[in-house]
Amino acid sequence: MNQVQRYFFAALVALILAVPTVSRAGPDERAGKAVEWCDPGEKLGSVQFAISGSPAVQADFNRAVALLHSFQYEDAEKAFGALAQANPGMGMASWGIAMCNYHPIWGPTTRDDFERGRAAAARAAILNAPTERERDYIRAIAKYYVDSDPLNAASRRAAYERAMGQLHARYPDDIEGTVFYALAILGTAPPVDRTYAHQRQAAELLNGVLPLAPDHPGIAHYLIHSLDYPTLARLALPAARAYARIAPSSPHAQHMPSHIFTRLGLWEEAIKSNLAAREAARQLMARTHPGATNFDGLHAMDYLVYAYLQLGDEAAAAKIVADLAAVTKVDLPMFPAAYAFAATPSRYALERHQWAEAAALTVRPDWFPWKNFPWAEAVIHFAHGLGAARLGDLDTARRDQERLAQIRVSLVAAKGDYNWADQVEVQRRALGAWIARASHQDAEAVMELRSAADLEDSTEKHPVTPGAVLPAREQLGDLLMELGQPAKAAEDYALVLQRCPGRRNSLRGLDAARQAGNEQTAIPSVEK
Repeated sequence: MNQVQRYFFAALVALILAVPTVSRAGPDERAGKAVEWCDPGEKLGSVQFAISGSPAVQADFNRAVALLHSFQYEDAEKAFGALAQANPGMGMASWGIAMCNYHPIWGPTTRDDFERGRAAAARAAILNAPTERERDYIRAIAKYYVDSDPLNAASRRAAYERAMGQLHARYPDDIEGTVFYALAILGTAPPVDRTYAHQRQAAELLNGVLPLAPDHPGIAHYLIHSLDYPTLARLALPAARAYARIAPSSPHAQHMPSHIFTRLGLWEEAIKSNLAAREAARQLMARTHPGATNFDGLHAMDYLVYAYLQLGDEAAAAKIVADLAAVTKVDLPMFPAAYAFAATPSRYALERHQWAEAAALTVRPDWFPWKNFPWAEAVIHFAHGLGAARLGDLDTARRDQERLAQIRVSLVAAKGDYNWADQVEVQRRALGAWIARASHQDAEAVMELRSAADLEDSTEKHPVTPGAVLPAREQLGDLLMELGQPAKAAEDYALVLQRCPGRRNSLRGLDAARQAGNEQTAIPSVEK
């Protein structure tokens, strides 16, 4: 059985064995066994992370770790904080707080997050822990916080990954050690590696423990992230369909399956997933942040708009855009919220080719801390500039292009782990191409847009986005159609559909290219 077959077999096990409830245990059962959470209506999956302490402490710790595995960082940190307050000498509670401020996939850590996590890691080291295994967990997360520069994330994540690799080797039967090691590997995956070596390694680790813990939220969650790529996504379908059942109380668990559904063009399932995520987020906010919108709910809204547009349901997409515009408060001004605020209205205008709507976009809401998210702000400048260029307002388009260049320079200097600078450069080149087209410099426009498409194709999209607000290669197909080159346009539309099955604009573009093409010219075929 080869590696890919092993992935698929284990994923099938997940689908067959995954259950939506947590294990129940009475107060007399041994520490380390999964227990029902304090709120009997809350279902986050089953975690068995054995630590020193009473059964009650163990139950609360398991719940906090389950929240952490579904990236409910604020709630998890509160849970670990309550444990630390009730048990002042508990080093593993401080370990948990430090882990809540390590965001391997979500994106850059703010200075406040970093300093809070660093303080917790230091406190955990001082408090120590009764067992060598617990001390090894504490020493591992301390590696992430050794470097005092919060922007130097890549080296810190690599140090943590090495430490978790050592822990995994020392305790190969520790399920939590395996799961957290797999996540650490994903946190160091190079975005330009098309062999997906890190992702495959993480998936192999997760599949190895899947039969032992089929209702573990982290295993299903991180399998989805490991396989969230065009050539691997189908292998993640069982995990995607299991995760929502495993942790129905988690907005992120409801949303994450849509990553795979979106990769495969399963739009109805993607919509169902994100509607459930919005509802879970609403219920969570009603309990914890009345009047606020959950950042994960905003993330789901962007995916919803993308899916609705692929089905041609513009009315449903418009309703989501309006809902987003009405948001007045966010629980946490995090990475996914920034992207959703920028990308959702931008993609709604651009995918419909409504250039006037795009040209009317502004950086909003004005109360959001955009200075912390320049790469998100860039999306709005791209959409605004593209709308202006398509309407012939070249002065405005050039100003937006200049702003994109400035943002790119700042991102190069920031040295983040994901290369947002390249993504902004894709937008800058694409906008330059349409400026050239409006200036009747068609050869330059094609050259610039092809350059943008090649750069975009050289890296994977970030998990925060369901897809580019307007893929550069699809734009190239549109440009070639305008220039009367349907055969060449068809090639580019077909390439988009290889990476984004079921993408409506490229499907329609390919059909139009076939109809306009010379009968003697071979037009690529794509399975719809």
